[in-house]
Amino acid sequence: MRNRPGNNKLRWFGAIAALMISAHAFAAGANGDGEVDAKGIIFEHLQDSYWWHITTVRGHHVSVYLPVIVYSQNSGFHIFPSSRIAHGESYKGFYIAGEGDREGKVVERNAAGEEVRPVDLSLTKTAFALVFNSLLMLVIFLSVAGWYKRHPRRAVPRGFVGAVEMLIMNIEEDVIRKSIGKDYARYSPYLLTAFFFILINNVMGLVPIFPGGANTTGNIAVTFTLAFCTMLSVNLFGNREYWREVFWPDVPMWMKAPAPLMPLIEIVGVISKPFALMIRLFANITAGHAIVLSLMTLIFITVKMGPLMNTGMTVVSLLLSIFMNCLELLVAYIQAYVFTILSAVFIGLSRPEAHVKKEKIKSKQK
Repeated sequence: MRNRPGNNKLRWFGAIAALMISAHAFAAGANGDGEVDAKGIIFEHLQDSYWWHITTVRGHHVSVYLPVIVYSQNSGFHIFPSSRIAHGESYKGFYIAGEGDREGKVVERNAAGEEVRPVDLSLTKTAFALVFNSLLMLVIFLSVAGWYKRHPRRAVPRGFVGAVEMLIMNIEEDVIRKSIGKDYARYSPYLLTAFFFILINNVMGLVPIFPGGANTTGNIAVTFTLAFCTMLSVNLFGNREYWREVFWPDVPMWMKAPAPLMPLIEIVGVISKPFALMIRLFANITAGHAIVLSLMTLIFITVKMGPLMNTGMTVVSLLLSIFMNCLELLVAYIQAYVFTILSAVFIGLSRPEAHVKKEKIKSKQK
């Protein structure tokens, strides 16, 4: 039987209606009284955790529980699944702190009865996602390399391999080479790795089901590590001209001696550049996740406003969430691209050529 436009519209309407009904039912039974903790939902996703919560069915939490590895000064090493301390439970004196500076972290009581943190080496949600996404990136590039090994004479790859090659060539030629110059090849492995690592983690953070959905690049520790690697690449391999510009720039003598005004400003710039990289990536990804979650919680918050308001806000929330997820896919690429191009620019600035600088000085004097 041929599908008619009217039938398709009815199917779409039925799907949306079913979604609204299920959302209404879920919201009504969320806390027993219909109250939805939107702030708690958002922060639960943005923060790290010892387990991977998937859904709740009739009061039963469906989660992937990760291993907890702690060292206690009282009783030594302990390894146990996080299900032992989930949902307010305790195990061998360990439990999850519910408030204060240690909220959400594994704590215990010392001999004096004070709440203290053991040495925590646990595989948390963020750590597991980083390992999984790194292995995924490794599988992708090993499969692409295997394709080239099997087809040494084929000129143009197609499909997935062609898309990966296009991305690599785009970053290599248009970003790394143009920003760094003739010595770009030694920095290409790091910059390409940083680009694809950020891109894959950003995209996996938008996948709503396990093992996706972790806010890895929205974790300040992850962005700090990436920015710190860029800072090392800039300052450890900067040439003599770079350090001369930092400590003895071409400015009037009174600006660098006896009060080293310009050297101090340059030293601040050495620290502030990677700091800006860290904050930019962290803030943009965190804000995107928070906006998407906020739009989704509108469905459940408006339940008490009546069926008409809840139905209207469900449609609006659904459409805005789809739009924001599409926008976040673009942001996932843009943030990886921006981090890579700024890192390449900073590395290029750390390798100025002496003759180029002299020519600029002569042109200014003329």
